[in-house]
Amino acid sequence: MAIGMQISKQIVSKFPARAAAAFCLITAGGLSYQANFPPFFSESSVSQGVLRSSRAICTIVITVADYKYSLYGLSKDCDEYRHLLSEVHLRSAKRLLELCEINKGFYVKAGQFVSSLRQVPKEYSLTLSLLQDQVVPCDFKFIKEVIVNNLGQDLSEIFTWFKEQPIAAASIGQVHHAMLKDHQEVAIKVQYPGLEKKMKLDTGIMYFLSEFVAWFFPEYRFRWLVSEFTEAVSLELDFVQEARNSETIASNFKNNKFVRVPHIFWDFTTKQVLTMQFCRGHKVDDVEFLNGMKINPEKVAKLLLEVFAEMIFIHGFLHGDPHPGNILVSAEGQGGFSLVLLDHGICKKLDEEFRLGYCQLWKALILSDSKKIQHLAERFGVGKYYRYLPIIFSGRTIDSKSGLEKGMLVEEQKKLKQDLKALTMEDISSFMESLPSDFLIILRTDELLRSAVSKLGASKWVRLQTYGKYASLGLSPKLNPFSDLKFVSVYTRLVGNIEYIHLRLVIGVTNMVVWMEKLKRCLIKFHRKMSAAGKGFQSLRFTWKRGTLHQCLDRYVGNEAWFNSWPDSSVMHLARLGSDHRSVVLMGSTKQLPRSSMPFKHLAA
Repeated sequence: MAIGMQISKQIVSKFPARAAAAFCLITAGGLSYQANFPPFFSESSVSQGVLRSSRAICTIVITVADYKYSLYGLSKDCDEYRHLLSEVHLRSAKRLLELCEINKGFYVKAGQFVSSLRQVPKEYSLTLSLLQDQVVPCDFKFIKEVIVNNLGQDLSEIFTWFKEQPIAAASIGQVHHAMLKDHQEVAIKVQYPGLEKKMKLDTGIMYFLSEFVAWFFPEYRFRWLVSEFTEAVSLELDFVQEARNSETIASNFKNNKFVRVPHIFWDFTTKQVLTMQFCRGHKVDDVEFLNGMKINPEKVAKLLLEVFAEMIFIHGFLHGDPHPGNILVSAEGQGGFSLVLLDHGICKKLDEEFRLGYCQLWKALILSDSKKIQHLAERFGVGKYYRYLPIIFSGRTIDSKSGLEKGMLVEEQKKLKQDLKALTMEDISSFMESLPSDFLIILRTDELLRSAVSKLGASKWVRLQTYGKYASLGLSPKLNPFSDLKFVSVYTRLVGNIEYIHLRLVIGVTNMVVWMEKLKRCLIKFHRKMSAAGKGFQSLRFTWKRGTLHQCLDRYVGNEAWFNSWPDSSVMHLARLGSDHRSVVLMGSTKQLPRSSMPFKHLAA
């Protein structure tokens, strides 16, 4: 705290008089509250609200002072500025992490929300990601009180047994395992008591702090972030709406045997208590479990992407919180596994015009149609920043020459770095403020999916291919729900598949060119190595695993039988003994190659 006071005193003299007065007033108020109220002062909602608010105000005031003081007088183009900025980001992120851990509740939820956004500095996203698994369960006596008050019966009257220890705990509620009187296993999600009042106070303080930051840093505007967070949290507090969302998604995937959504027990569901079918499984990114069950992680990643691509591009109804704890992998299913979708509190019905526009955007991204991308960016309200949409979604510049499954070329990276230097925080704030609400939830969802897919070991090509496929299907004519004509369904799928084949052909041709270039370089390199052997008794030394050498020699020699008895790792020499035969010297012994073997002349020329 002494450091915070020192920074405050040093920076105040550099503020305008009006700002300095407000700064001192808020700082003094926040520090006095924090000094006079111990961490576990009282359970009174008023006193706790004041205490939580004072901590938040104090933390933000010190953070603002840290940025102003640490970066004062430095040019934004110099290396020292960028180095110090990263340090301030990290210090500030640690302050926010501590604030979220102490205040708990919606502050933890806010920290988790920020950590899932790519648009914030990495120091913040990495530091705040520690909040994902650090939620302390609520005392069971309060949980029991919520259940009894909502269901109107004692637990013994509803359940055969009820486990008091929760199987999961989150920032707004926790889940318990139980069995109903009819012997059905259920999971009961119970909301923590008093959350609605806390939400109004906490989000009100967050709005105030966002305005406070914008006052000192006009280019740092985060009202859009607070608005999105407030809307998301409001949705999560209504368990009845969550149950409806769950049934909508279950209906959308009723014909998909690889997707499971827990059944809702409406007789035991209220706004604060949600009772659903108990489903077993492990977190979707639990690679150790997948390998132990002989489930291919890359297949899981592909299915995960397909499920959410179908939500976005076809259904237009999106599960907006796909972190690993909300998606389980079950060992049950036709293909040896299935995905279990949980926690449907943050779901969004996408605007139909937006859904079609987003499908067209992905088609343009796959085809590298810069004019179409610019046109769609203008429709989305971010025409000024259209050049950055390919970077955000595909990791390539708008005029990239590299293959879709490849990263940017060195020259492209240099140019992008220069372009990004020209961007200001004002540009970033303006970009985020201009995006439609539907776009923001997709950005957050996509970032969570990328993280999971990366842990599962799948390449970014799988994501691009999947999104391209479902974007093309999403542009197909909608089925008439009142028509039972089979040819309508066939026609719709045919149109979508034609679009998809078109995209795949473009992708395939592009990748073939890249692959041929790579093959050419490998052959040239191999030819140079063989040429270095020279004429007469000269050798080329190989130290390879048997599998790799076996494949290589079998390709050029045409004889496979000799290598069956070779050890896993050997040192070998291919020696030229004459123009009509070859031999392999292995561990001191020589084996003759038959005259019918493919000659090496074209490699040793």
